[in-house]
Amino acid sequence: MQTGRPPLARSVQVLFWDGVRAGLSVTAASQRAGISHETGRRWFGQAGGVIGNAPRLLSGRYLSLAEREEISRGLAAGDRPSAIARALGRPTSTITREIGRNGGPRAYRAVTAQRAARHRARRPKTAKLAADPALRAWVTDRLLDRWSPRQITATLEASFPDRPEMRVSHETIYQSLYVQGRGALRRELAACLRTGRAQRKPHAQARPGHSRIPGIVEISQRPPEADDRRVPGHWEGDLVLGRANKSAIGTLVERTTRFCMLLHLPDGHDAGRVRERMIEAIESMPGQLRRSLTWDRGTEMAQHAQITVATDMAIYFCDPHSPWQRGSNENTNGLLRQYFPKGTDLSVHTAEDLAAVAAQLNGRPRQTLGWLTPAQSLTRVLSGQSPVATTT
Repeated sequence: MQTGRPPLARSVQVLFWDGVRAGLSVTAASQRAGISHETGRRWFGQAGGVIGNAPRLLSGRYLSLAEREEISRGLAAGDRPSAIARALGRPTSTITREIGRNGGPRAYRAVTAQRAARHRARRPKTAKLAADPALRAWVTDRLLDRWSPRQITATLEASFPDRPEMRVSHETIYQSLYVQGRGALRRELAACLRTGRAQRKPHAQARPGHSRIPGIVEISQRPPEADDRRVPGHWEGDLVLGRANKSAIGTLVERTTRFCMLLHLPDGHDAGRVRERMIEAIESMPGQLRRSLTWDRGTEMAQHAQITVATDMAIYFCDPHSPWQRGSNENTNGLLRQYFPKGTDLSVHTAEDLAAVAAQLNGRPRQTLGWLTPAQSLTRVLSGQSPVATTT
């Protein structure tokens, strides 16, 4: 006697994954398919949050058993593949391939063809990283250095120009980390990614903007040269906050080169302490890199006027709820969470710790810089060259 809950119909899985691919959340896609949120979350987790790794369900895109039975009857009646295709509303090439891969017109059987199609759909394939120890070791080392999969992919081509076997796409790296059953990379290496997550999730909402502070200069008044990033010396800044917002690290990112500096704030991040650390950091910059600074509306910058007087660097403030106006800084702050996780006490880190982290970030190749590192890009700027690598 059969016991337990009967398996869900394949059409239910098709409906769920179609919803996910259409942009619905897991909860909404589960409701659409008529399944529990727990079931939808389990299916999504088994795919590692990677939509492209959803199981290949034999939906309307693929021939059904009923269609294969029509093909079998048509062949028995002596119909040509083109006539069968017209009757089914399928391309002739689809029917021709179906017949050819299943023994030809004389040997074609609908049930056998359906069984073979299901087998192909779930056939496991050896991941490239699992099959190549040298490539896997190279990728693993860079992940441990907290490189992103895109950085790894781009640098592989430059490092091994004559070895095509030393190539792997960033998506393959993600799949090897996220998708159950791949096993090419150790699951715990996902903690080395920027997000540190064990599966992909939608981006979190940006945190609310801070209250207004007196005497701000709007970002709309910032020189146009800062917008196109061609002129170096325009910076973006913010705080990375620790547990209960009681500790913080200041961040400065140069818009053209993406070079970052970190401000040590072990004793607090009130306006006075931020002013002191900011003045020290700006005064350490070469003169040609002191053009402007863009910050959000945090009260830690309440003494921005004193900073400008001391350093002669203009300070501009973003519009409310507009973190994208400091896009480079937001990106860098996200990278910093690999080193300084949310909910931790940031005051325990020394100035030397921050310098080491900044050096590692500035040593990572960036796609937007033509796969130069920020440090290399800054060196090019200071020597009068273009900050971005070219192929000419």
